[in-house]
Amino acid sequence: MASTVLEIIAFTVSVSGWVLVASTIPTDYWKVSTIDGTVITTATFWANLWKTCVTDSTGVSDCKDFPSMLALDGYIQACRGLMIAAVCLGFFASIFALFGMKCTKIGGSYPSKAKLACLSGVVFIFSGLCSMSGCSLYANKITTDFFDPLFVEQKYELGAALFIGWSGASLCIIGGVLFCFSISDNSKIPRMAYTYNGATSVLSSPPKYQSGEGDFKNTSSSKQFDKNAYV
Repeated sequence: MASTVLEIIAFTVSVSGWVLVASTIPTDYWKVSTIDGTVITTATFWANLWKTCVTDSTGVSDCKDFPSMLALDGYIQACRGLMIAAVCLGFFASIFALFGMKCTKIGGSYPSKAKLACLSGVVFIFSGLCSMSGCSLYANKITTDFFDPLFVEQKYELGAALFIGWSGASLCIIGGVLFCFSISDNSKIPRMAYTYNGATSVLSSPPKYQSGEGDFKNTSSSKQFDKNAYV
């Protein structure tokens, strides 16, 4: 019962993290222009993995998609690949978890379900690591440019999408670890108990021949002579 509850908690945490990771891909604010040292802000620049935009003081946004994938910076391409890989791994991990949980009627016997549950936990952990790596790589580029005194272009700060991605990655990793711990009870196969009493040997005793009571009486009576025999 405890392992079933642990599996349900692990599945809920992992899927919640996977949804958060998937939601970061189309989210707009991966990085936002800083207002440090600016007295009057007339426009706000922000960007994500697919486009860069500017929003003026009236709230009107003008966005521009990245023109070419090959002309992109290497860190953006790497972040795209890592985030897409995280979403794909989370999808397959969810399928494995549905087959491996004890509360479902699919997936075969208990050993098979335990293996699938462990596999889903490992895949969820890899999904979280991919998302964590992608968000950290993007954040590292932002912080490096921000603290570089020789960088004269527009500086940015960390956007909300990065924090959502980190939160989702953490939930995926935690849920995957819980899945791996939940297989300890699933791997126990119910077996019937047998008691071995040892081999017992029966020795047959030789048949006992008992003299009949009638024979004994006949023998004893033959030794007694009648007195008429001497007459």
